[in-house]
Amino acid sequence: MMNKLKDTDIQAVIGWVLRTGVMLSVGIVFLGGAIYLYRHGHDVTDYRTFKGIPAYVQLNGIINGILTFRGRSIIQCGIILLIATPIIRVAFSAVGFALEKDYLYTGITLLVLLIILASMLGGHAG
Repeated sequence: MMNKLKDTDIQAVIGWVLRTGVMLSVGIVFLGGAIYLYRHGHDVTDYRTFKGIPAYVQLNGIINGILTFRGRSIIQCGIILLIATPIIRVAFSAVGFALEKDYLYTGITLLVLLIILASMLGGHAG
């Protein structure tokens, strides 16, 4: 019975992490969208000229944009948080399996986490 209680507690924490991550990212994207529409809702975009990768897509641009309260950077931060939420869930699952002393699933989960991190860090962006 104690093992089942631990399992449900870990599942509750993982569910809380997923709900919190999604709700927080939705709030951040909504705030960024409101700021963007307030500042640029009347702008007309010229699609005839290519302007390259905007600064708010790169990490330094996101951080500077958040500090200067720019809507696009805040939206980008919310999207990154939304992408990071399932990755954090996998990390919490590995901790949960380790606490339950289920070493096979701990190893499998750590392998999945390693593959995700290697793809993110070693991926080719173009």
